[in-house]
Amino acid sequence: MLKNMTEGAPLKLMIPFVVPLLIGNVFQQLYNIADIIIVGRTIGVEALAAVGAVSPLFMLTMVLTIGLSNGFTVVTGQRYGAGDMDGMRRSIGTCSVLSVFAVILIMAIMHLVIDPVLVLMNIPAELLADAKAYVMIIVDGLFAMMGYNLLSGVMRSLGDSKTPLYFLIVSSIVNIILALVFILYFGWGVPGSAIALVIAQAISAVLCLAYIYKRFPQLHLQRKDIKLDWPELWAHLRMGLPMAVQFSVLGTGIIILQSVCNKFGGEQIAGFTTAIRVEQLALQPMISMGIAMAVFTAQNYGARRFDRIREAVRKCSLLLLGFSCAAAILLFFFGEVVIKIFLDNPSPVVMEAAHMYIFYTVSAYFFLGQIFIYRNACQGMGVGMIPMLSGIVELITRSFAAIYLSEILGFLGVCLAEPISWISCAIFVFVSYHYFIKLLERKNKLVL
Repeated sequence: MLKNMTEGAPLKLMIPFVVPLLIGNVFQQLYNIADIIIVGRTIGVEALAAVGAVSPLFMLTMVLTIGLSNGFTVVTGQRYGAGDMDGMRRSIGTCSVLSVFAVILIMAIMHLVIDPVLVLMNIPAELLADAKAYVMIIVDGLFAMMGYNLLSGVMRSLGDSKTPLYFLIVSSIVNIILALVFILYFGWGVPGSAIALVIAQAISAVLCLAYIYKRFPQLHLQRKDIKLDWPELWAHLRMGLPMAVQFSVLGTGIIILQSVCNKFGGEQIAGFTTAIRVEQLALQPMISMGIAMAVFTAQNYGARRFDRIREAVRKCSLLLLGFSCAAAILLFFFGEVVIKIFLDNPSPVVMEAAHMYIFYTVSAYFFLGQIFIYRNACQGMGVGMIPMLSGIVELITRSFAAIYLSEILGFLGVCLAEPISWISCAIFVFVSYHYFIKLLERKNKLVL
C-alpha cells in the first residue's frame, strides 16, 4: 500500500493518490456538514446559527491538529524518500509524543479562554449556551481528532492514501447515524451532534491504529524509536510549529470574519454558515491536491530530485487552474440548489446572504488553488516558515478587509474579505516558492 513517488511521471503518481484522498476529505467535511444539515433541519435555524456562530472555533481546533500532524509527518515522508527506515520509525515515535503534549496544551488553553473568546465573537445571547456546549465537547474529545489526523498523516506521507479513506467513510456514516439518534431519539439537541462527532472520530483513529499494527510491521515502534533528544525534536518542531501557527493564524482570521458576521443577526449567520459549508465541499479537490503536493515534494526533496518537484508544481498548477474555473461556474449557477439542502424552507434573508457570499468568492478560486500548490511545495521542501508567513498575510488582509469593509458595505464587506486575502497570499507563496527552490538547488549542488 505504500508508494514511492521518486520515480515515474508525477501526475500519474499523484492522481491515483489524490482520488482516495479527495473522497476522504469530502467525507471528513461531511462530519461537520452532516451536523449542520441535521441540526438545521431537525432543530431549526436558531440551532444552526448557534453551531455556525462557533464553528470557527471548532475549525481552529481541527486545523491545529491537521497542521501539527501534517508538519510532523513531512519529516517522516522525507526519511522514507531517502530510504532511511530507522529514521522513519524514530520520526513516527517523535510525532506521537509531540502530538500528545500538543493536545493537552490545546485543551488547557481552550478551557481557560473559551468564555472571553465567545464574548469577543459577538455571539448573540440566545445562541450562547448551545454554542459553548458544542465547541467544548469537541475540545474535550480532541485526542480522537489528533489520533486520526496523525495516523492518517503517517500513512499518507508513505504514499498510502486509500486506507485512511476507508476508515473515514465508516466513521462518517457512524457520525450521521449517531447524530440522528442523539438528537431525534434522545433529544440531546446541539450537544448530541458534538458527541456523535467525537465518537465517530475516535472510531476512525482506532481503526487506523489497528490497521497499522497488523499490516505494516515496518512501522512497529520499539523503545529505541522514541528518542526524545533535542535534534530529533527540533527536526519535527521546525516543521510542525510553523504549520500549526499557519493554521491557527488562518483559524483566527476565520474567527474574526465570523465575529464580524455575527453582528448582522441569526439569519445572516445561518446563510453565511451554509455558504461556507458549500464552499468547503467545492474546494476539496484543491485541498487534496495540496496534500498530495506536500507528500510528493517531501519524498523527492529527500531524494534530491528538484527537477521532479518543478515538473509536478507546474503541471498541478495548470490542473487546478482548470478545476477552479469549473468549480466557480458550477457554484455560480447551482449554488442556491445546494444551499437549500441545508435548511427546510430558508427565508429570503438567509438565501440572499448565502448567495452573496458564493457570488463574490468564486471569482478568486484560481488564486486559492495556487496557494495550495505553492504553499505545500514549500512545506514539502522543509521551508516551514513560508506556510506560517503566508497564514499571517491571509490573517492581516482578511481581518482588515472584513472589519473595515463591513463598516462601509455591510455584509458585502464580509463577502469580499476572502477574495482579497486569497489574492494577497497567492502572490506571496508564488514568489516564495521560486526563491527557495532556486536557493535549495544551489545548496544541493555545492554539497555534491
